[in-house]
Amino acid sequence: MGMKQVRTLVILLGDQLDLDASVLRTFDPKQDVIWMAEVSEESTHVWTHKQKIVLFLSAMRHFKEALLDRGYRVDYTELSTDAECSFSGVLSDSIRRLQPETVQCMRPGEWRVLDLIEKTCASLKLPLKVFEDEHFFTTPEEFKGFAEGRKAIRMEYFYRFVRKKFCVLMEGDTPVGGAWNYDKENRKAFGKAGPKCANKGPIHEPDGITKEVIGLVDERFSKHPGSLKAFRWAVTREEALDDLALFIEERLALFGDHQDAMWTDEPWLFHSLLSPSLNLKLLRPIEVVQAAEEAYRMGQAPLAAVEGFIRQILGWREYVRGVYWMHMPEYLERNTLKAEADLPEFYWTGDTEFECLKQSIGQTLEFGYSHHIQRLMVTGLFALLYGVDPKQVHAWYLAVYVDAVEWVELPNSLGMSQYGDDGLMASKPYVATGKYIDRMSNYCASCPKNPSKRIGEDACPFTTLYWDFLLRHEALLKKNQRMQLQLRNLNRIEDSEKAAIRLRACEIRSSLGKGVSVNG
Repeated sequence: MGMKQVRTLVILLGDQLDLDASVLRTFDPKQDVIWMAEVSEESTHVWTHKQKIVLFLSAMRHFKEALLDRGYRVDYTELSTDAECSFSGVLSDSIRRLQPETVQCMRPGEWRVLDLIEKTCASLKLPLKVFEDEHFFTTPEEFKGFAEGRKAIRMEYFYRFVRKKFCVLMEGDTPVGGAWNYDKENRKAFGKAGPKCANKGPIHEPDGITKEVIGLVDERFSKHPGSLKAFRWAVTREEALDDLALFIEERLALFGDHQDAMWTDEPWLFHSLLSPSLNLKLLRPIEVVQAAEEAYRMGQAPLAAVEGFIRQILGWREYVRGVYWMHMPEYLERNTLKAEADLPEFYWTGDTEFECLKQSIGQTLEFGYSHHIQRLMVTGLFALLYGVDPKQVHAWYLAVYVDAVEWVELPNSLGMSQYGDDGLMASKPYVATGKYIDRMSNYCASCPKNPSKRIGEDACPFTTLYWDFLLRHEALLKKNQRMQLQLRNLNRIEDSEKAAIRLRACEIRSSLGKGVSVNG
């Protein structure tokens, strides 16, 4: 590029696509250079879904153009169709070529990447300054301060703390409506009529840049999971803002009622589909929260829907990030239940007779998306009951979902979904029989298995494995006050039927065969 006298090399990662990012505020186009790189290692350290790769690469290339339009100098490395490259290798080569005096970056979304940057700069004896990521309401240090001295860190109380601090849905010191949480109003099923929703999912037709990336990914990552036939995700801030406006106008009002509901061949329903744009920093959480609150103030959406949506962003999103940075890197190795099974092969193919899993995994492979209940109470629940190694579950979620960045994905999968962290994220294991899925969806109507039966060839595997889970972990679960009702129900079962449950659970595991490595 012929660049000389580089004062500062500013690293911008694929999930830091904001022209107003903190790390750019002192940027001088005459002295500084922005470093961006498409690195094959970031698509292969887990067997990444094609749509996720396209989303990141296309958004990065569009962002590069926006930077150039502002007159910034950008050192951008594009991914070729065949070259293997590592993050630290590309960064080291760029530093040696550009000879900057210092390096700056914003806190990455993965501990692993921060470690790579720190070690690369240290090896080259180059000063590194890490800026805090301002795309959150709180910092990791603030969360740590909140957590100190508490026996248990629960999201609900952290959520109240953040709501008070930023005066969201508040009237003085009192929450609007008199209650902090309207979760009980947000668990409605659709009923026999099904959802009355016209949501067709992401709406953005690929432009020239995106089409070029799709071609590259189709060739370079042809064996990776997923389909690119229907890539429509937002890849620019303008598109992300359009998505926000559309959600507020058309779906927010009914989001609350049915946020936990599922329906055959309806992957999108009333969900916002904003998490990819939030996690790439095309949107700021404060503008999303303000838009939702304004909709309530203007009478466009009921309080329960607005509070439920805001809680996901202002509460849960902030909470999981705090847990992640407080406990990494050792958090990744936690396995409270000592689960060791391999992930069943159908997680990569969707080829299963179990309708709920077929639906949830099928749409995941097609679009790189499923909503939070499909993740927690279908794919996650089955893995938990089956006894899959939580590290494999984490790698699968990180690989297949377009919105998966490790700071948000790891605590949700290993902690919330798999109870691998001894209750740090969740006060009890989120376990249920197939009756929960039957209540919240129409999946069971077209499934050959019966959610009410726990033994027999036609018994729902969720129901069989639920009771088997309680039997296998009874000693541990007895220590958890919130599990006592479920254990009392277990104790009402005759010993002969318990033996039959164990036998049927073994048959289910045997029938599913050997699992598949997360790296394919």
